[in-house]
Amino acid sequence: MAVLMSVLAAAMAVASPLTGAAADPDVFVGGQFRAAGGAAHQAVTFDAKAVPSGSRVTVISHPGDDRTRIELRLTGIQANRTFGAHVHTQPCGSTPEASGPHYQNVKDPQQPSTDPKYANPRNEVWLDFTTDAHGDAHSSSTVEWRFRPGEARSVVIHDHATATDPGHAGTAGARLACVNVPFT
Repeated sequence: MAVLMSVLAAAMAVASPLTGAAADPDVFVGGQFRAAGGAAHQAVTFDAKAVPSGSRVTVISHPGDDRTRIELRLTGIQANRTFGAHVHTQPCGSTPEASGPHYQNVKDPQQPSTDPKYANPRNEVWLDFTTDAHGDAHSSSTVEWRFRPGEARSVVIHDHATATDPGHAGTAGARLACVNVPFT
């Protein structure tokens, strides 16, 4: 499997003209979805109809001073359909639940989190998208905070768009696929 993964540290580190500090590098992860189970993969699918093996994913994270922009690109998944997608706290595993809960800038003391005070697109990274007739899609989100080191580890694709109503906020149905991302 040809998986492209690079953390562009030395090549992308640029000294700030004002502070002389090095900028944090972008994170770029790209690969093909493979069936979960057995060997570890960069990107796994738990639903071959919605996210077929061989379909492709790219995640790019652009950390800034006090903000982060995340881009998600997909090709070859189920066409003309809306999906939810979020950053999760754990890496992908052989089961959908392995990726843990959504990453939250301010953690909800009650888990699983369905309180709109915590489960919202300002406190989590929501990357919901709708595919075109070819099964391709692009989504992005910019949040006004940075990930805590080691606490954001994957992007999970869910069954439907993310709910916002109390008691259901942040939910988006079954976990269909997952891609490991070393967010900084």
